[in-house]
Amino acid sequence: MRTANLVECLALLGDSTRLRLLLLLGEEELSVVELQEILGMGQSRISNHLAQLRQAGLVRDRRSGKNIYYVIEEREKLPEIDPILKAAQKEIPEAAHDRTALKVAVKKRNDRTRDYFNKLAGKFGRTHCPGRTWEAVAHFLFLLVPPSTVVADIGAGEGTLAQLLAKRVRKVIAVDNSEKMVEFGSKLAREHELKNLEYRLGEIEEPPIEPASVDLVLLSQALHHAERPAKAMTSAHRLLKKGGRIVILDLLQHQFEEARELYADRWLGFGEADLHGWLEKAGFNDIEVMTVAREAQPPHLQTVLATGVKG
Repeated sequence: MRTANLVECLALLGDSTRLRLLLLLGEEELSVVELQEILGMGQSRISNHLAQLRQAGLVRDRRSGKNIYYVIEEREKLPEIDPILKAAQKEIPEAAHDRTALKVAVKKRNDRTRDYFNKLAGKFGRTHCPGRTWEAVAHFLFLLVPPSTVVADIGAGEGTLAQLLAKRVRKVIAVDNSEKMVEFGSKLAREHELKNLEYRLGEIEEPPIEPASVDLVLLSQALHHAERPAKAMTSAHRLLKKGGRIVILDLLQHQFEEARELYADRWLGFGEADLHGWLEKAGFNDIEVMTVAREAQPPHLQTVLATGVKG
């Protein structure tokens, strides 16, 4: 494979997409499928750019099974492009998002349990199994939450999760912006004598909870109703004690436009990289984002789980 001369390099690197590809391939060896996911572009477009970069000797490839992986050529062979890539890292607006999306893509590749959970989620509830219900599983899993935990259930609705948790933990604060939901949930809490369950009227982005006062923040199918999801995560970080955890369960980005009218959704789900980036920007550590379920029926909505820890 030949190495491109300076004039060829400058001509090729005048395109921002090829620069983005080189920045990514300078960090990690990636397949076309992974690059599609990171960049949000079609296969033919990416393959065309990669072919040009490969022909010029700027990237090299290798086959592994059905996949072809690409990586940037050894840097010592390409000293002339280093200043260009360093400048591109700062000047291309999409570069920061690409870095976050790269983290998600690499973790997805390495996380072998992902396939297991996807298959498991697809089977659960499809066939009858005596005694195995979502409510029973929830009770079982909630036993893993320490009894001393203080939980904030943000965007709680009528508070099904909040009520289940209240039977286990020290205190649960359920926040919703619907007066009727708060009234209904409060009534249920009184009827079931859940004195440690408190409902509060408030917004997802600014929940009425004291700073550094809770151990666990839950956002279960609530974030897509928020006007500003990133601010909701920043607020969640503020509520948590040091070492506290946020857990987000929401829809993966989709194109089911009817959801806006049917369910008053403001967002049609979220990309894994977006969630990861917002959590990182809010100050969370030990971030994990994974797709955990896919509905069998159209429009085949998928569920994404995201979590992080306040350092």
